[in-house]
Amino acid sequence: MSDSPQAYEDAKSKGILWGFGTLIGVVAIIMLVLGEWWSREPAQFNVQDEAIERMNVTHTDQMPIGYVYANTLAHIADVILFKPGGYLTNDVAPPGLFCDNIQNWEYGALVMLRDATTALRNHFARDQSQSAEDPDLAMAEPYFYYEHNSWALPSTEAEYVKGVEALHKYMLRLQNPTSTSRAAQFHSRADNLWQYTEVVIKRLGGLSTRLAASTDKFSGATHGDPNNPVDINMPTIGQTPWMEIDNVFYEARGACWALLHILKAIKHDFSDILLDKRAMNTLDNMIQALENALTPTLSPVVLNGDGFGLFANYSLAMANYIARANAAALDLRDVMNRG
Repeated sequence: MSDSPQAYEDAKSKGILWGFGTLIGVVAIIMLVLGEWWSREPAQFNVQDEAIERMNVTHTDQMPIGYVYANTLAHIADVILFKPGGYLTNDVAPPGLFCDNIQNWEYGALVMLRDATTALRNHFARDQSQSAEDPDLAMAEPYFYYEHNSWALPSTEAEYVKGVEALHKYMLRLQNPTSTSRAAQFHSRADNLWQYTEVVIKRLGGLSTRLAASTDKFSGATHGDPNNPVDINMPTIGQTPWMEIDNVFYEARGACWALLHILKAIKHDFSDILLDKRAMNTLDNMIQALENALTPTLSPVVLNGDGFGLFANYSLAMANYIARANAAALDLRDVMNRG
């Protein structure tokens, strides 16, 4: 009988430990499930359908030139902010803290969103270099350039939402200018598209080079020439560290996703100039290459095999598609630059 209290205490301790272990296991499973769900890349959307849906929300039936482009930028920002799990780059707690793949995806899409918003503010919405900039776009662009990983006040999400709201104000003025507000402008000219294409070429070229650096056989074109004193101090691109290969891959996936929709919006709003310059096929080639770059992966991890080895190399495959899109962008730039 004297052992009964001790046995009771032992059973009680084991029960507490089992309960605590079960709780930890359940929480871990929930974290894993949420992390897997939140890490899924958002699906593609139809830029024209989203523009029509936005028109239904605002109860208007006009779709002027530039409306699809501006709405596409706003919707890209909405997807980044309100996809499953929300915006994860600035998360300070699990599971979002550990979802680094989708965080890099967000950053890649954000860079393309920033470039496109800058082009809208500085080129598409201005008649000439001396003309006044659009007031709503002058507010929208800086909001998207707010630091992308701020969790304190003001948070990144709060600033980006303000940028979306400013884009929506620009779209309303583009549809229905009033006597109290200046009519919004959108100029789908060849010189405007040429200037934006220059930026896209640099972005795609940088991504392609970084992806190609995933293999030890990579020889970066930016290595300095020892025979040229000017090139000696040029930055050298070495092989991407093994732990950063997936970061670069998913950043490129996010950039391709955002740029794909931006180009589809350009195809709609710049259709007249593209047909006049006989450049529609060139733009379609860019779009096709980016769609191929977004082909779903079959492996749960980013494979990094040799070019002709047993395993695939996802980074090299992505670099190939981006290089093809970049080549088409070079052709588009040349066509838009002709008189």
